[in-house]
Amino acid sequence: MRFGDWYPLSTARDLPDGETVLQLRLATGLVDYARGKSAMVWYQHAINTEDAARALAVRFAAHDLVCRHLIEVDAGVDLQAFCAKLRGDFERRFGSVPLYEQQQPQAP
Repeated sequence: MRFGDWYPLSTARDLPDGETVLQLRLATGLVDYARGKSAMVWYQHAINTEDAARALAVRFAAHDLVCRHLIEVDAGVDLQAFCAKLRGDFERRFGSVPLYEQQQPQAP
């Protein structure tokens, strides 16, 4: 499993079709969480990379965020479960869910 490079969420275009996991973080700065600081604010399992990234770009247009998605996926991996694991690992490490998941309902 490997994520690609970070890119501005506002420029999410011409992304590959297919299922993925997206991560969003602040372009600059950190969020104070209960057990530390992190720039991460969102994790999402998506059926289609570009559709999901574009929807997030609209949803979070007022925020300076960068995004990345999986570019290598191990055969047979359940990406929804992988995303849930990433989110769970984050919550255990920082003592809460990522900031934007606290403030708004999860995007479909």
